[in-house]
Amino acid sequence: MPISTSDPLGSGIDKEGIRAEAVAVGFDAAGFTGADFGELPGQRLDQFVELDRFGDMVWIVEKKDRRSHPQALWPEVKSVIMLGLNYGPEADPLIHHNASEIGAISVYAQGRDYHDVVKKKLKRLARWMVQTYGGDVKVFVDTAPVMEKPLAEKAGLGWQGKHTNLLSREFGSWLFLGSIFTTLQITPDQAAKGDCGSCTACLDICPTKAFPAPYQLDARRCISYLTIETRSHIDRELRPLIGNRIYGCDDCLAVCPWNKYAKTAHEIALRPRPELRAPRLRDLASLDDADFREMFTGSPVKRLGRNRFLRNVLIALGNGGEAADLDVVESLLQDGSPIVRLAAVWAFGRLADKETYGRGMQDLLGSEEDPEVLTEWHMNYEQGMKNEQAG
Repeated sequence: MPISTSDPLGSGIDKEGIRAEAVAVGFDAAGFTGADFGELPGQRLDQFVELDRFGDMVWIVEKKDRRSHPQALWPEVKSVIMLGLNYGPEADPLIHHNASEIGAISVYAQGRDYHDVVKKKLKRLARWMVQTYGGDVKVFVDTAPVMEKPLAEKAGLGWQGKHTNLLSREFGSWLFLGSIFTTLQITPDQAAKGDCGSCTACLDICPTKAFPAPYQLDARRCISYLTIETRSHIDRELRPLIGNRIYGCDDCLAVCPWNKYAKTAHEIALRPRPELRAPRLRDLASLDDADFREMFTGSPVKRLGRNRFLRNVLIALGNGGEAADLDVVESLLQDGSPIVRLAAVWAFGRLADKETYGRGMQDLLGSEEDPEVLTEWHMNYEQGMKNEQAG
């Protein structure tokens, strides 16, 4: 029988029944918290913005006030149910990071888009809650201005580690998060307590040194940001550090000692598609727009778009490719997208000898109209000359 939201806190609401239903619809963890996570998350967000660590992600600034407190997003919310879905990998996510011919795609993006998977389960659980207890609900995956990790910590799902991601005693680093905001008053669970101790494995492994300090992230240096979020050209100083990572980065997650308790994902839709486990960079560099869309149908990679994806592939080829890959790089020097052409010029400069690079520069410089691509041609040539003199 539905209850009134004016009932005493938690009266008539079977929390364990809700938790059991969450498991029944496919979630691996569920916790309850009030619509408040204290002042610290908002203070950290303010610092992140004040230090300009958000890069191109201007929506963080634009929606900062709504993000800083759950009731700023929805004033009527009384309680939040935080849900976790395990996406633990079957194999070591770092296994291909030294394979120069392979493009490394983050574990979370090797299966179906988790936004779709998580939201479908959230809606099923939310409908059941309304039918059972009444009240109003809203469901959110990470596209909304919700600070999910502090809420998950308050709800007992885990704690934020030094890499700023959520850590779980049962699932390590591998939990997708979703939330149900409700007008019902539900007794909160105990907040999670965890400790990373003196361990700095996640900070030490970061190729681009994106962590200025424990519990702080400079997104502008994060490989996940560089290969997924930014719509700009990737800074020259950071390109060599990206290696063969073409979509996201699992390094700081994969090395966490808490992963020894992690379990392999049970959700079939989240398991890696064979063609995305270890795709060959040469094959990926040959994708046109139609091929790209077909290959990544249902994958979060599709949202990136072919041009930015090829930017990443070309940087990976420039980092680990061989002379045999020069043909596929050269074929993209006249691509219709400036972001692809610039990355192709950079990779061309890394793989071609001085004579081949000079010939390509002479043939194409006159027809190039984009100022940033022109600058890249010249900078690569000048850098090549410096290297030759130093040698």
